[in-house]
Amino acid sequence: MKERRGPIAAPGYRFILAGIIITLLGLWMGGLVLILGLVATGFFTFFFRDPDRSVPIAAGLVVSPADGRIIALEQQREEVFLQQPAQKLSIFMNVFDVHVNRAPVAGRVAGLHYQPGRYLAANRPEAPDQNEQLAIHLRTVDHQDVVMVQIAGLIARRIITYLHQGETVAQGERVGLICFGSRVDLYLPASYQVQVTIGQKVKAGSSILGRRS
Repeated sequence: MKERRGPIAAPGYRFILAGIIITLLGLWMGGLVLILGLVATGFFTFFFRDPDRSVPIAAGLVVSPADGRIIALEQQREEVFLQQPAQKLSIFMNVFDVHVNRAPVAGRVAGLHYQPGRYLAANRPEAPDQNEQLAIHLRTVDHQDVVMVQIAGLIARRIITYLHQGETVAQGERVGLICFGSRVDLYLPASYQVQVTIGQKVKAGSSILGRRS
């Protein structure tokens, strides 16, 4: 998989184009249409920004898959792939966070599982069970199984992945995004020591969430 290069995530260009079209109509019609077009263009350009990140390189590290705030740290059974208890970290992305998601570990995409569902606010406790989501199973070269789950939210209505089953990804590589506010859950085996706390702000690809014991 080759990463997209540029300041904007590729799926964002059509949204930006829509804003530009509204702006051009506004130049002809004036008034609120022009204001709406300018606001939409500016918002979509900001929302779909895709900055480069400095990825820490060291054996056994887990980096954040998303920008946002840690809202949960708990032991919970992962039902889709692992089917056993794991360490669960939940990251809430508000509409102002970068929404490009990155691989928390290097490894092979062992599985992808899409689940349709509702669009509850992503920070609600029931959201991981009821909302639309995509689970990504990554298996590291040393046979550690990590599951990353992209979860849609109240405004988020589209989960995008750049991945295909069987391919390999580098740690911190772009793997997809969620449009307009959302959440990412990460399931880690017991061999990893979590190094973040609830309420902590993290950045995709650069913040260290944990390391192997």
